[in-house]
Amino acid sequence: MTGYLALDEVSVSFDGFRAVDGLSFSVEEGELRCLIGPNGAGKSTALDMICGKVRPTAGTIFLQGRALNRLEEHEIARAGIGRKFQVPSVFRELTVRQNLDVAHSRQVGVWANIARFGHHADRDGLEKLAELVGLEDRLEVPAGHLSHGQTQWLEIAMLVAQDPRVILMDEPTAGMTVQETRKTADLFNRLKGKHTLIVVEHDMGFIKEIGDVISVMHQGRLLAEGSVGEIEQHAEVRAAYLGSGGISGA
Repeated sequence: MTGYLALDEVSVSFDGFRAVDGLSFSVEEGELRCLIGPNGAGKSTALDMICGKVRPTAGTIFLQGRALNRLEEHEIARAGIGRKFQVPSVFRELTVRQNLDVAHSRQVGVWANIARFGHHADRDGLEKLAELVGLEDRLEVPAGHLSHGQTQWLEIAMLVAQDPRVILMDEPTAGMTVQETRKTADLFNRLKGKHTLIVVEHDMGFIKEIGDVISVMHQGRLLAEGSVGEIEQHAEVRAAYLGSGGISGA
């Protein structure tokens, strides 16, 4: 199995139920891969295995040829895998700038970072990160005062601040307005190329805006893979997930 990031016949079971069953796919460096499928298809579990939250019971996950599933979760993070979960995880009592500063620092310990806040040599870098996600005018606002969409963007900026090789996104547009979703699509299109992204998402309009290659999962397996047009015309995908309306009507 070749590719920048590759899953090779990966499986995992929970209480006798095989959530992921011999899953194989590979992602090239700088690619934005969309992972779609019905609820219970194993999409989020696949992300859990890549970042080390769940250890595969069979198969191997490779990053640039290095087997990730032999590493602990923190070692996988250090190897360059960043994960954004469905529920945003930010420091709500800190400002946007302080959140970004904590994420950007290589020092260990949150409170050590807070104590040294304001002395960072790369304040311009933090402001550029805020600008990237459209929060440049919210830098001094506590994260707890942000809208849902802004909180999602802050967490994405915090991930980017750590400069991961691969960013895993689990339903990043859930709960967003139409305008926020459109802005998030623009952000992802700017991130790809500089970062490798794997995005699990149910919003098919969003998928259509960002997806170079789409992998479709069903019952823990890879059902199909291809461009938006190819996936829309795939008979098994339409039967299992999209229905007669295709991606636009899903």
